[in-house]
Amino acid sequence: MALTGRSALLAALGSIPVGVFAPGWTGMLAVNAPLALAILCDYACAAPVRKLQFTRTGDTSVRLGDKAEVSLTVTNPSPRRLRAQLRDAWPPSSWPAGAEEAVSRHQLTIPAGERNRLTTVLRPTRRGDRHADRVTVRSYGPLGLAARQGSHEVPWSVRALPPFTSRKHLPSRLARLRELDGRTSVLTRGEGTEFDSLRAYVPGDDTRSIDWRATARQGNVAVRTWRPERDRHVLIVLDTGRTSAGRVGDVPRLDAAMDAGLLLAALASRAGDRVDLLAYDRRVRAQVQGRSAGELLAALVNTMAPLEPSLVETDARGLTTAALTHAPRRSLIVLLTGLDTAATEEGLLPVLPQLTQRHTVLVASVADPHIQQMAAGRGDVDAVYESAAAGQTQQQRRRTAEKLMRHGVTVVDAIPEELAPALADAYLELKAAGRL
Repeated sequence: MALTGRSALLAALGSIPVGVFAPGWTGMLAVNAPLALAILCDYACAAPVRKLQFTRTGDTSVRLGDKAEVSLTVTNPSPRRLRAQLRDAWPPSSWPAGAEEAVSRHQLTIPAGERNRLTTVLRPTRRGDRHADRVTVRSYGPLGLAARQGSHEVPWSVRALPPFTSRKHLPSRLARLRELDGRTSVLTRGEGTEFDSLRAYVPGDDTRSIDWRATARQGNVAVRTWRPERDRHVLIVLDTGRTSAGRVGDVPRLDAAMDAGLLLAALASRAGDRVDLLAYDRRVRAQVQGRSAGELLAALVNTMAPLEPSLVETDARGLTTAALTHAPRRSLIVLLTGLDTAATEEGLLPVLPQLTQRHTVLVASVADPHIQQMAAGRGDVDAVYESAAAGQTQQQRRRTAEKLMRHGVTVVDAIPEELAPALADAYLELKAAGRL
């Protein structure tokens, strides 16, 4: 039984005349006995909570930042009218801070033998699965003095997918890809290793592409066009170790790396390449293999959604072994990891030759924009010291990147907003140079 504020108010009002006119047990009984009887009667008349029936329907996935609607149908099989307050409980990260009170609580009135549908709107603030907690119902009596209360397990889950904010860069990169592929009317011709066709020479073409035999045969100058490589293998390796847990702005580095990986996967699949995913720290955390272009993005976002960084140092040797296992033939291995000096020099650099011996390796890292702001700071002594510290950090990252490049690795180091397009540009440059 739960007593309402109305009961407390009546008890308080009744104590006033008792205290003035009849202080003592007799006065207390004269006021509280009828109130207690009214409370018991009201409790008995409230619709039972245990007999209520619940069913859920609605969205099972949502992109982070969007809203998901989950409906809860409440059936009242009892012969009494249900007047109740219902709380549909979900984890705190299912809503923005401070919104739970207004979103999760519902007032409902259901006549006997009927049902009603309530809709709870979720706006997850973090990736991953959100599982519904218990549904708690407080059923009030007709006088509003007492209530029955109980909880029911009504399972449901909503998966918050990565937001893929970098998809806005996809049209421009696809336009560049079409230029490389020679399918547009501009003078840019495709480069690569596969012969495509002959066409008439136009001013600006590379004279090294002139096919002299075809020119002699046709009587006009003809040039060879080359088709960029297709059906190449791209393995995206997500480092889910300690360095990926660092927050840059409001999100972990891992989220920015996922966003860049999604743009690269979308672009590479449209270019005709095969894309796989491997997430690793000290063990394989997730993988996507052998998906067609049409189902690749859906598989990637579903696999990435529950991934969280592990607070352990990444096993670089194990990561290399896993990458070689997943890429038995020549591939482009895109390693999304940090450029911390100690972790890179002691972990990645000693095992890097195993990767570069057979594969083309691209390392992409998320830079901290706050370091850039600190480096540009001036005006007082504190700002100058901060600028010096930031400059030293940037210099260390540059030295680490240079060491990687000496092994033939392409390095992309950019802030979160620029990482995805920079990685896509690096992929297109490698493709144009025939290095895949």
